[in-house]
Amino acid sequence: MNCIYAALKPTIFETMSGLAAELGAINLGQAFPETDGPLDVRERAAQALLDGPNQYPPMRGIPALREAVAEHYRTHQGVALDWKTEVTITSGATEALAAALLAVIEPGDEVVLFEPMYDSYLPMVRRGGGTARFVRLEPPHWRVNEDKLAAAITPKTRAIVVCTPGNPSSNVFSSADLALIARYALKANAIVISDEVWEHVLFDSAKHVSMLHALRDRTIKIGSAGKMFSMTGWKVGFACAAPPLTDLFAKAHQYLTFTTPPNLQHAVAYGLGKPAEHFAEVRANFERGRNRLAQGLVQAGYGVLPAAGAYFLSVDLNASGIVASDQEFALRAVKEAGVATIPYSAFYAEPGAPPLVRLCFAKSDSTLDRGIERLATARKLFV
Repeated sequence: MNCIYAALKPTIFETMSGLAAELGAINLGQAFPETDGPLDVRERAAQALLDGPNQYPPMRGIPALREAVAEHYRTHQGVALDWKTEVTITSGATEALAAALLAVIEPGDEVVLFEPMYDSYLPMVRRGGGTARFVRLEPPHWRVNEDKLAAAITPKTRAIVVCTPGNPSSNVFSSADLALIARYALKANAIVISDEVWEHVLFDSAKHVSMLHALRDRTIKIGSAGKMFSMTGWKVGFACAAPPLTDLFAKAHQYLTFTTPPNLQHAVAYGLGKPAEHFAEVRANFERGRNRLAQGLVQAGYGVLPAAGAYFLSVDLNASGIVASDQEFALRAVKEAGVATIPYSAFYAEPGAPPLVRLCFAKSDSTLDRGIERLATARKLFV
């Protein structure tokens, strides 16, 4: 029995979504949109399934999708990629993260992780035989502190995992943040694994800056069609890196999922060619949801943190006049007020997480409004 997995408890997302379903609560916890993605992209997938072929596609992905990924990033981010040697298609971004870590670390190596962090990073580091060293980001702006980063780097550092826009914090690393990380990665001869799945979900006219701009030859950039097209169940990811890193990455990918359903690949290739106006409209819809939720919560007496990207809003319990741990608030809110949230402590490996809870605003207006009403009730349980 593998001791790493045996020691893992059910994820907080499974727990809170399970309680929400059981109790009929409004689920503002787990991050999935209520819309089901562009109809034309779904129709392409359905037609490709019927037309075939439905046998193994190439291990690195069908050429049409790899070309589309390269063209999409050239158009939207100014990143020049050779689709033949620098793009691999994966079965979702989480598989890409696993393959990247397995490709670059060996037992005894160290990996720098920024807290708060997506909850799969640490188990994957440990499963690869690595040891995590943590750099804590501080609210409300979650900027990289050079002293903390320098303290985490050792001669054993082999990788640094970056997430921008951030989950759960919804921060967006600046060019200066990425340059700082790049400088320390070069100093340590480390690889940066850059989780950029929320790259199209930025607000207030912000533009995405990829880690590839800061460290072209030592970065594995990871993207997600599921996030781009609001279809989280599709599990189609992209890994982009310089040819030597791509070759190494592809070997790890080959022995994980090997390949990804061909009909989904064809549909994503089509979707990536959509005009810039499509992605701008998606961003605008999410931004309206952010503003609606934030304004409603402020009116209900909550303190909220800035949300620059991704579709999460963080509630500061202390600033909301609530004296309780994040877990206590989350459990009472779902059980007694009928609204599910995610406590921030789930995104930290070490004690001392700030008293925050994460909400997802990728929901309909009616769901957000009902969630606000129930969160107003939840606050009254503590104030």
